[in-house]
Amino acid sequence: MLTMAGMSAQGAAPKKSQYYVMEQFFMENGPQPGRFHEFCSKGLVPALERLEKMPALVMEAVMAPHMPQAALIIAGESYEQLKGVAARLHADKQFKQAHDAWESGEPPYQNSNAWFLEATQYSPEFKPLEKPLAAPRYFELRVYHSPTWRQLALLHERFAGPEIKIFHRAGVHPILYSTTMFGPDRPSLTYVIPFDSLAAREKAWAAFGADPEWAKVRKESIDKGGQISLRIQISIYRAMPYSPIR
Repeated sequence: MLTMAGMSAQGAAPKKSQYYVMEQFFMENGPQPGRFHEFCSKGLVPALERLEKMPALVMEAVMAPHMPQAALIIAGESYEQLKGVAARLHADKQFKQAHDAWESGEPPYQNSNAWFLEATQYSPEFKPLEKPLAAPRYFELRVYHSPTWRQLALLHERFAGPEIKIFHRAGVHPILYSTTMFGPDRPSLTYVIPFDSLAAREKAWAAFGADPEWAKVRKESIDKGGQISLRIQISIYRAMPYSPIR
């Protein structure tokens, strides 16, 4: 069932970054956020760049249900690569020292969530900008929950067709579209959108909502498949200065 659902949404086109691990770390005010960024900047990110050459996005929440919070997305070429990354990292002396220091003493965070995501066929390549901007960008994380896998496939169909065109006209340019293969609240579509500022985000979504084609596209999709997205979770983050994708 998982394979069929994934294939119906993804197609068979190979991509360099086809799979993603996404983690959210829920913390308390105090030293935990600083300890997280110390570990990521001096341990995790250098190890990923040195050993794995895997694109990564490290972010800190600016608007989310739980704050302080940090999120991490790591991209891989295959399931096998992502499955084995933890073992390969822990075999690296520098990473293990940084990880052990992070976990010593008081707990480094309250709890965490994790997802295993598969890129859609229409998802762009997940990679750093060729010329990074002077300031890290904001990233909006959106998770759309569908009632059935059939309706999720219809949601992907809408995104891959007319909705992306409306997005781009409005200034919404996601860097990742994916299906949740393992994780909470399946079936769902998860996508990530960068913005240069919160003002740019507001302007883009206002333009999207006002686009005359959007109301028509939305009505057509509901007439065809019912309410194909039951609820939406939205969180806004800012990339960390040390994040490879920022």
